[in-house]
Amino acid sequence: MTVDEPDTPATGPEPEPTGPQPAGREAAEPAAPAEPAEPADAPAPGGARRGTEDDPSALGIEELILGSERQYNPFQAARAAGVSMELASRFWRAMGFADVGQERALTEADVLALRRLAGLVEAGLLSEATAVQVARSTGQTTARLADWQIDSFLMGLTEPPEPGMTRNEVAYPLIQLLLPELQEFLVYVWRRQLAAATGRVVQAMDDEDTVDRRQAIGFADLVGFTRLTRRLEDDELGELVEAFETTAADLVAAHGGRLIKALGDEVLYVAEEAGTAAEIGLRLIETMSNDDTMPELRVGIAFGTMTTRMGDVFGNTVNLASRLTSIAPKDTVLVDGEVRAELIAAEEAPESEKEAAEEPGFRFALQPLYQRPVRGLGVVEPWMLTRRP
Repeated sequence: MTVDEPDTPATGPEPEPTGPQPAGREAAEPAAPAEPAEPADAPAPGGARRGTEDDPSALGIEELILGSERQYNPFQAARAAGVSMELASRFWRAMGFADVGQERALTEADVLALRRLAGLVEAGLLSEATAVQVARSTGQTTARLADWQIDSFLMGLTEPPEPGMTRNEVAYPLIQLLLPELQEFLVYVWRRQLAAATGRVVQAMDDEDTVDRRQAIGFADLVGFTRLTRRLEDDELGELVEAFETTAADLVAAHGGRLIKALGDEVLYVAEEAGTAAEIGLRLIETMSNDDTMPELRVGIAFGTMTTRMGDVFGNTVNLASRLTSIAPKDTVLVDGEVRAELIAAEEAPESEKEAAEEPGFRFALQPLYQRPVRGLGVVEPWMLTRRP
């Protein structure tokens, strides 16, 4: 968003907010000393776009979603929240909000959010760096979720049913009905995911191998996707990608893995056990090969330590899985030597240990392929994974 020039000189005093005072500030309280206006490039929640002031229906939808009307410019919001403009800017930028200059684009909710984040830092519950990471991870995740919800169903639902009606006229009552339900559902799913993630961390802390926790990482990649982008219409390509991501996500979740991310023609997943990752890889191949609308698939799986940050994974193990995917033949799963060792160890374990670990009893066959140099990783020996007859 283009930043407006300040409405007042940079050295002039900042006017007091014209809207209701935020909670905790009495009306009779003396006015705060005049302070310099915020820089013109100060970021703030960027739902406000130039021109919405001239469109009452668009402004009404914004107020409906945000829960209150615009009252503050960024400097006023930071001051009302009791935080420095520098810290407020760090939080807003981390959340991915656009620059709005000195426009009054902020609400009481924005002030409250600043107070909460700053309060966690002041109380010592979070460091400032961690609070910024919380803001960034939340902003990135919810931005993608909001875009998906608009693209996937709201655009279709708000098509005007009658000539002469505008999309905004249709959208307002629809959002009024959907918003509380989607909000409750979002909180429910977040709590469920938080509980599962907490359980994994607590369990890992109880393990002996706490520092160097090893997992399996798998890549699944559609073959010839670039050619498809040139051949298919945009709508057809979008439907294919959605079908692939949906099928992959369902299979990964159903068989005990976790989907890390989907990148259109590629999905990345992790599993605690090599056998789980191998089963998911084979099922992805089997499921996609039975769908005539889908191109061929290839999967690469590696096992080892990796770094987790903001929901993503990094490290040599991840790189190796990616390289294995790139050299895998069509409709084939390639694994590294560590996956092979884990599968053999699980199969050779005594029956009592398998039962105690609730192993599903996978039966895999492994065929060695030629050793080959892999860029950045040296020489590796891939193994082709199939089901044992």
